[in-house]
Amino acid sequence: MPDTDTSDQVSADDWAAAMGEQATAEAKVQPADIFQPLGEGAKAAAMQDFDMILDIPVQLTVQLGRTKISIRNLLQLAHGSVVELDALAGEPMDVLVNGTLIAQGEVVVVNDKFGIRLTDIITPSERMRKLNR
Repeated sequence: MPDTDTSDQVSADDWAAAMGEQATAEAKVQPADIFQPLGEGAKAAAMQDFDMILDIPVQLTVQLGRTKISIRNLLQLAHGSVVELDALAGEPMDVLVNGTLIAQGEVVVVNDKFGIRLTDIITPSERMRKLNR
């Protein structure tokens, strides 16, 4: 009767043969080009990828202030009505990109058109801090 402990065990020769087969199989398989190599080529590729997003349109909104008003009062508004906002005169206005606050600024008039002069840019770390509140 054969000893089951020794028949179930793999010998050192069997391991060596299996490792040799694995090495041969790995030598035939080429790695997939999933990741870009690091270095100057990678920087150029990243800049090319960055250039792809430069023409994507975003919505820029300049917000003077906010207020809540009932529908009754809203329907009573007429030409020349004044709506009180929560912002004070001279207070910087919020500049939002796709609904996210990115800067604050002040109104300027250039060639009879309104514009905004940016006075404070919100850093990414400040935006993250506001999200955590």
